[in-house]
Amino acid sequence: MFHIKTFNAIAPEGMQRFDKENYRINESETPDGIILRSQKLHDYEFPESVLAVARAGAGTNNIPVKECTEKGIVVFNTPGANANAVKELVIASLLLSVRPMVQGIQWVQTLSGDDVEEQAEAQKKQFAGTELEGKKLGVIGLGAIGAMIANDAYRLGMEVTGYDPYVSVDTAWSISRRVRRATDIKEVLANCDFITVHVPLMDTTKHLIGADELTQMKNTAKLFNFSRGEIVDTDAVLAAVNGGKIAGFTTDFAEEKLLHNDKITVLPHLGASTEEAEINCAKMAARGLKRFLETGIIKRSVNFPTVEMAFHAPYRITIINKNVPNMLGQIASDIASLDINIANMVNRGQDDHAYTLVDVDETNPEKIQAIADKLSENEGIIRVRTIKNQEVGY
Repeated sequence: MFHIKTFNAIAPEGMQRFDKENYRINESETPDGIILRSQKLHDYEFPESVLAVARAGAGTNNIPVKECTEKGIVVFNTPGANANAVKELVIASLLLSVRPMVQGIQWVQTLSGDDVEEQAEAQKKQFAGTELEGKKLGVIGLGAIGAMIANDAYRLGMEVTGYDPYVSVDTAWSISRRVRRATDIKEVLANCDFITVHVPLMDTTKHLIGADELTQMKNTAKLFNFSRGEIVDTDAVLAAVNGGKIAGFTTDFAEEKLLHNDKITVLPHLGASTEEAEINCAKMAARGLKRFLETGIIKRSVNFPTVEMAFHAPYRITIINKNVPNMLGQIASDIASLDINIANMVNRGQDDHAYTLVDVDETNPEKIQAIADKLSENEGIIRVRTIKNQEVGY
C-alpha cells in the first residue's frame, strides 16, 4: 500500500490513476509520494518516508531539488504536457501585438445611437495594425513549447529562426526543416522582429535577456516571455521600452513596475491555464510517480537520470548512490556475498549521483531484506528500496 499526499487541487483525471486497492490519498503525514502544482516546498520538512515528488507542470522552482537529491528523493516534472496551451497563448499574443483588437473591442462598447455601424466604419482606422506574415520571429529555446511555436509561426507565414545549443534529437526531428537554426543568440537578437523566449530557469539562464541583449535588438522589435519571469531582466526591459530601444514587451509574469505602460502587456500567468493542460499535467505526473513507486523506473526526472529496465524477476532492488568509482562493483559484491544471483542490472549516473536497478533471482523476503540492510551500510549509498514483483507467478 502506497500513501500519496497532494498539494493544490490536482485534476481528478490524474488522481484516478492511483487505484484504491494499492493507494491511499491524503490519509498519512508520512507519504511515499507527493504530487503538486504550484505549492512551494522550500520550507516543507520532508518525512523520511518520501520517495518521490511529482510536479504537475514543467517548472520545479517551487521544489528544493538539491535538498531532495541529497535525501534520495526523485523529483519528476511533466515537460510537454502543457506545451500546446502555452503555444496557443504565445501565438495569440503575437497577433494581439500587431492588431489592436482588445482596444477596438473596448472602444466599440462606448458607442451609442442608431448609427453605430457608421461610427465604427468612420473611426476604425485608429485600430489599424500590421500583419505577421513575412515578419521574422526568433525562438530562443527549442524544447517542446519552442518547437511547436516555431512550426505554427511558420505556417502563419512568418520567417522563423530558432536558437538552442542544447536541442535534443527528438525535438530536432519535430521541427520543420523550414525553420532556420541560428548558431549564435546574437543572430536572433539582431535580425528578428519578434523574439520569444522558452528556456528553463537555471543559474546560466537567469537574466538571459538583459541590457546587453536588448541593445542588440531592433528598436522596432518586440519581446515575449512566457518561460519564467527571471529569464528576463525586467528593469532592463522597462528602460529599453521607455527609451525606445525596443517597441514592446509581453510577459506572463506580473510585476507592479511593468503595469500601466502602453508598450507592455502583462498577463496573469495564463500559460498553462487551460482545462486540457491541467488534465494532461495531472495524468503525466501521476503516471510517472506510480510507475516509479511500483517498478523503480525513472522517466522525466529533473534530478536523476532516466533508468528503465523490464521487470521480470521476483524482486527488484533500487539504489541511489554517490557517483563514485567502483560503486557497481561494491553493489554486485555485496549481493554475491549473500549467495544471491543478479538476473539483470542497469546503472546511470548524473552529476554527483547515480541510480541503479538490480533484479535478483530470489523469492525469500528475508534474504531480500538482508541485501537491503547490507547495501545500506555502504557510506556511498544514500537510499535502498526493495520492490516485489506483483505479477502472477511471483
